[in-house]
Amino acid sequence: MEKETFYEAMKRQGVTRRSFVKFCSLTAASLGLAPSFAAKIANAMETKPRMPVVWLHGLECTCCSESFIRSAHPLAKDVVLSMLSLDYDDTLMAAAGHQAEEIVANIRQKYKGNFILAVEGNPPLNEDGMYCIHGGRPFVEVLKETAADAKAIISWGSCASWGCVQAAKPNPTRATPVHKVITDKPIIKVPGCPPIAEVMTAVVTYMLTFERIPELDRQGRPKMFYGQRIHDKCYRRPHFDAGQFVEQWDDESARRGYCLYKMGCKGPTTYNACSTVRWNGGVSFPIQSGHGCIGCSEDGFWDKGGFYDRVTGIGHFGVESNADKVGIAAATVVTAGVVAHAAASALKRARDTHGKNDQSKSTGGN
Repeated sequence: MEKETFYEAMKRQGVTRRSFVKFCSLTAASLGLAPSFAAKIANAMETKPRMPVVWLHGLECTCCSESFIRSAHPLAKDVVLSMLSLDYDDTLMAAAGHQAEEIVANIRQKYKGNFILAVEGNPPLNEDGMYCIHGGRPFVEVLKETAADAKAIISWGSCASWGCVQAAKPNPTRATPVHKVITDKPIIKVPGCPPIAEVMTAVVTYMLTFERIPELDRQGRPKMFYGQRIHDKCYRRPHFDAGQFVEQWDDESARRGYCLYKMGCKGPTTYNACSTVRWNGGVSFPIQSGHGCIGCSEDGFWDKGGFYDRVTGIGHFGVESNADKVGIAAATVVTAGVVAHAAASALKRARDTHGKNDQSKSTGGN
């Protein structure tokens, strides 16, 4: 039996046409697309069958799943129940044991080359992968076997994308990012510890709606969410440019909302959508809550100085701190200009006077 479309699944659940159109508009907005794309999303959802998804878990803490189910735009329930066919996820599914493992085998056979493999966590390679067992077998074996029949892979979170804390030095289990184990399939990295819920659902929405991978940066991350530094859109950025920093937690500068860079904020070197999409349905993000960014979406963040060490050397303009220097420099330039102008004017007058005197002498002689 052919799989039902997105819209058919929604109608079956009692979703009205009005609510469906609104859903498409919100989805387009969450993807950062123009309003005109809402119609394209609606058309795709009305005509295309739902895409099967297998969601595997390796070495991780399940925080990516916890983030995903809290998405507000679109709601995770709409993504899971209407947009994709989440056929396997051992965290969310009711089935267990042999019954659950049989589902994966059936999907691989029935939808060979036409399902998405979502991976949360990473495979450990030491001791033949025995540090993470999945269904009685090393996770790395299950990952390779499932990936061989997948259309594309989504690496959820920093564990799957970079290795995260499991791969931190000295990494006794040899925890390894997914892209270093699977090298022959398209891989979309969605890093973060965890990633923002709306970023996760938006990436899935884009892939299922347009049947293609979103534009990626050179590290394999969707540009629509990882194309700018948190620093670029941070509301505290003017304080950074002005040289106004928090020096100690809860000092007067902290109460005034000054920049947290000196307290270890990694915003200037971290690419993510935290300062625009934010967390908890757009309510806040760490910097707004008074804590600096820890750079959790960047490769090797666990080994790069810890949470509070200032490890970057980004310079700042510092308008207020350098105002006197700027003023003195400007005054010096102006003064030099005035003196030069006065000297040039005096020289011109002297030449004019000398010229008139020579002309007068010449006339009198005739």
